Amino acid sequence: MNNIKINDKKTIHAWTFYDWANSVFPLVITSAIFPNYYDAVTSTKNQSGEVVSNIVSFFGLNFENQNIYSFIYAFALLIVVFIAPILSGIADYLGNKKRFLQFFCYLGAVSCMSLFFFSKNHLELSFVPFITATIGYWGSLVYYNSYLPEIATPDKQDKVSAKGFAMGYFGSSLLLIVCLALVMSKTIFHLLGDNPEYKGIDVRVSFLLVGLWWIGFAQYTFKHLPDVIHQKPKDASNKLIKKGFYELLSVFKIATKIKKLKQFLLSYFFYNMGVQTVMVVAVLFARKEIDWGTGELAEKHKTTALIVSILIIQFVGIAGSFIISKISSKIGNIKALLITVFIWIFICTFTYAVVKTPSQFYIVAFLVGFVMGGIQSLSRSTYSKYLPASEDNASFFSFYDVIEKLGMVMGTVLFSLISEVVGGMRQSILSLIIFFIIGFITLARLSILEKKTKIEDRT
Repeated sequence: MNNIKINDKKTIHAWTFYDWANSVFPLVITSAIFPNYYDAVTSTKNQSGEVVSNIVSFFGLNFENQNIYSFIYAFALLIVVFIAPILSGIADYLGNKKRFLQFFCYLGAVSCMSLFFFSKNHLELSFVPFITATIGYWGSLVYYNSYLPEIATPDKQDKVSAKGFAMGYFGSSLLLIVCLALVMSKTIFHLLGDNPEYKGIDVRVSFLLVGLWWIGFAQYTFKHLPDVIHQKPKDASNKLIKKGFYELLSVFKIATKIKKLKQFLLSYFFYNMGVQTVMVVAVLFARKEIDWGTGELAEKHKTTALIVSILIIQFVGIAGSFIISKISSKIGNIKALLITVFIWIFICTFTYAVVKTPSQFYIVAFLVGFVMGGIQSLSRSTYSKYLPASEDNASFFSFYDVIEKLGMVMGTVLFSLISEVVGGMRQSILSLIIFFIIGFITLARLSILEKKTKIEDRT
């Protein structure tokens, strides 16, 4: 039984508020604070504060620190790819996906707080909460995203999806500003002295705040978002593990029969591979490839400047989500997506060929912000519109999640492998350009298919 009132303002607000709660993870943990902290604690510096080595030992093997970060993130995503179908099957049997949304929320939030104890001396163990936090975040999105077609009609889904991303951008930006203030101000922590145990505590407190923010604000969603309860399938309790994979296979068969859906997913796989890889490696790329100067002061300026650039992306992203949603209402979703993917191609090409100074990087940050939220929110709502009528939206969004994560794993690993082989991250940008070009071409084919369908409908 589904007790959700469709297009209900209170329900929609409760749903979008989870974006406000959980978006602090991709911003503070995977994009802004944690990558900077990780790079700082795993880099070897001389007495003047200059980095002389970024090689770390991981299970007895030596790697560049930024590549280990990327590989670990890809590994966590692979776990999500494997467990998402299983969780979907269990959720279908138990009949209440909100409980699973809560479980992954708590897993992710507690894991974020555990990053407070991250240590270079125990790198393998220290990455465990990062992995479980990643699983918590992306696992919860399977169930969160699947609510969209159940709370809003197709004509409202673009706007609702954009509102969710905008809420996420704004809320996470507020916490990032608080974290940045803690990092820049020593007034709170100076009384702790120079004890090595307290080194970087101003940064590590940010990880505690992320977990508390995520859990705290998610309570509003859990309180006001109604349960979606479907009838339990009979005699399925002994087939829970297989059921999710069977459903995934069933969704795959359905998707291949719906031409527009199949073409969209093919395009989404490639262009989202580029988008998500940028989100993971942007800060690490800027730390390694942009000329910030030398010395300890330059290192501090680098960290502050990079966090400020992330804030630029966030606030521009709020406007970008609504502007691109408005554009899509005028010219259609696919044409709007074509515009955003083309801008992504320009961003990557410009970064590869030109960007070497902080001012040039800020230009890229502005452009990335404009298209980042827009392409994600529009992709989510476009997929929702192409879905066939079904009560089992969790399975369809589980499939969407698997497609997304496989692309992210491939993109992140390929980017890092190229960087490891050539000894720098700039050449890896070429792989991103290829991803976006393929995504653009396949989207263009979908646009042609849509025109053909409209002509056939008229006749």
